[in-house]
Amino acid sequence: MIKYNLVCKKCDLTFDSWFASSLEFEKLKKKKLINCHSCGSMRVEKNLMAPKLISKTIRYKNVNKDLLKYQKIKKTISKYQKFIENNFDYVGENFAYEARSIHYNEKKADKGIYGTASKRDLKELKEEGIDAQVIPWVESENN
Repeated sequence: MIKYNLVCKKCDLTFDSWFASSLEFEKLKKKKLINCHSCGSMRVEKNLMAPKLISKTIRYKNVNKDLLKYQKIKKTISKYQKFIENNFDYVGENFAYEARSIHYNEKKADKGIYGTASKRDLKELKEEGIDAQVIPWVESENN
């Protein structure tokens, strides 16, 4: 895990974010999956950071503490995923289509739905007054 200090080049907001690795940050940036949580701009860059110099014993304590926090967050997200998988219908890549069908009452839904949608699809759904939420999703350890 690596923590970066990020800055939005549009609204100048600075914030921290964790990534699995520096390579993972670059992959997410290239896929345009990193955005400012204040203004929504995709113009987010790594900010200058001073290295944190600490002794070995303190460093290992912090690593363990950070790892425990990460594991706790991952466990919480996994609980939400299980709930969603058990109580909602998976519609895959057809999420935007299915959401519109339900919203415009062409199709009645017994349950809520979940699936994948592009940022463009989500923006269009929002403009149409259709509420859709993005949630973090972690891969199961069996994969």
